Amino acid sequence: MLSGFKTFIMRGNVVDLAVGVIMGAAFGGIVTSLVNDVVMPPIGRLLGGVDFKDFFVSLSGQSFPTLAAAKAAGAPTLNYGLFLNTVINFLIVAFAVFLLVQQVNRLFPKPAAAAPAMKECAWCALSIPAAAKRCPHCTSNLSGA
Repeated sequence: MLSGFKTFIMRGNVVDLAVGVIMGAAFGGIVTSLVNDVVMPPIGRLLGGVDFKDFFVSLSGQSFPTLAAAKAAGAPTLNYGLFLNTVINFLIVAFAVFLLVQQVNRLFPKPAAAAPAMKECAWCALSIPAAAKRCPHCTSNLSGA
């Protein structure tokens, strides 16, 4: 059982998946910082100095100036500003992955379609090898067809 597990773990696609998950987590941290520290402050500034992290609804009915104050008071909150930041994170990651996949596809073109292995005889309509010069069924000469 242990050797079977070792074989499973050491297969290339499992290792590639592990590397992809680790790189994705690191990339997610970079994108989160990009959104929170670079993208959202100018957008908040354009909207009158608003911080999206402080967009929330207090479900207790009390009013709080910031999300931190509401959490400190133990009030239940609906944090739609944080959700908006997360949606923007997702869109940036999705766009970056889209660009990456496009570039990889451009670097590795699709293989050309192979020539068909069989063709149809013009005289008897039976399938014959594509390289045949004469039909084995009706003995017709195919080079003129």
